[in-house]
Amino acid sequence: MWYFSDEHRILQESVRQFAIQELTPRIEKLDHEEGFNRDAFFKMGELGLLGITVSEEEGGAGMGAVSATIAMEEMGAADASTTLSYLAHSILCVNQIAKNGTADQKKQFLPKLISGEWIGGMGMSEPDAGSDALGMKTKAIRQDHHYLLNGSKSWITNGPIGDVFYCYARTGEERTDISTFLVQRGTPGFSTGKKFSKMGMRASPTGELVFANCSLPEGQRVGQEGKSIKMMMQNLDLERITISGISLGIARSSIEVATRYAKERMAFGKPIGAFQQIQERLTEASAWYEACRSLTYQAAQMWDLGLMQDREASMMAAKAKLQSAQMATQVALDAIQILGGYGYTREFPVERYMRDAKLIEIGAGTNEILRIIIARQMLGTDVAG
Repeated sequence: MWYFSDEHRILQESVRQFAIQELTPRIEKLDHEEGFNRDAFFKMGELGLLGITVSEEEGGAGMGAVSATIAMEEMGAADASTTLSYLAHSILCVNQIAKNGTADQKKQFLPKLISGEWIGGMGMSEPDAGSDALGMKTKAIRQDHHYLLNGSKSWITNGPIGDVFYCYARTGEERTDISTFLVQRGTPGFSTGKKFSKMGMRASPTGELVFANCSLPEGQRVGQEGKSIKMMMQNLDLERITISGISLGIARSSIEVATRYAKERMAFGKPIGAFQQIQERLTEASAWYEACRSLTYQAAQMWDLGLMQDREASMMAAKAKLQSAQMATQVALDAIQILGGYGYTREFPVERYMRDAKLIEIGAGTNEILRIIIARQMLGTDVAG
């Protein structure tokens, strides 16, 4: 992008080489086995990627949303699954602790999360509360200087393998009485439920978090009791911007594979790229990718400049995520079509790209929810509902 700084370009090249060397060689096997690239997280820690948005004073890289999105795109182009786990760790857990935690909480949790010794995640979605996040039923009841958590979280990225979770729970009767707690694996009353077997993002473990009279000291509550909504919504906007980077990476790789194939595959005595229908699919894919890339990095740049506030921020993040997710799925589908029978087999990675891309149309806000957010900003709640 034209506004990438020298620092951004150095980061881009560094992460691209990391992805080629450490992620690409293992993803096919991990995808097949539903494994997890644990070694990659230690190496991400060495590169400073796990605390990419955390200040240098607190042990991070001191970068922003543009840098985080660059990392997502470059790693997503090689291995969207591990990148999704990286996002849950770095944006949904580490960034939130750094931004909202106390000095003691940062000292307790950030060093091991930033080094890669611990894996982080976030607990928000529940079996009956996905898009309606404020409908969560997990409760935290205060008892003197402790809280007792009861309930469950579902569809949690890194749930089966995580060490620390940034979890939301209800602490009052109003829908907005939501508080945040830091929950460690091994805490009495806390366990992880079943691991889900998924169509895509198979090398990113997803599962349940279960709280059964899970006792947490008051010191593991983040922020004021019942005042977590603003923190939650702001981080959702950052999540939507950065996860768009994964969509960009998937689409870019899909286009590269399909373009190479169109040059090499012969039919009726000439490369299939000579046929107008193939050219149409490739050119539309390339143009849509570039448009989404501009939108995504514009939103990231606005975030870094502090220009995105409240509803405007939500709308820009929603636009970037909505378009990038739809684009990546369609571009991957078109790549499969261009490759024909080969595209439908595991001899080429485009079928994995498609499976991975589809998840981003669901997670971090479904396409339908994002359209509502955009419509409300454009029309007002009186018209859009």
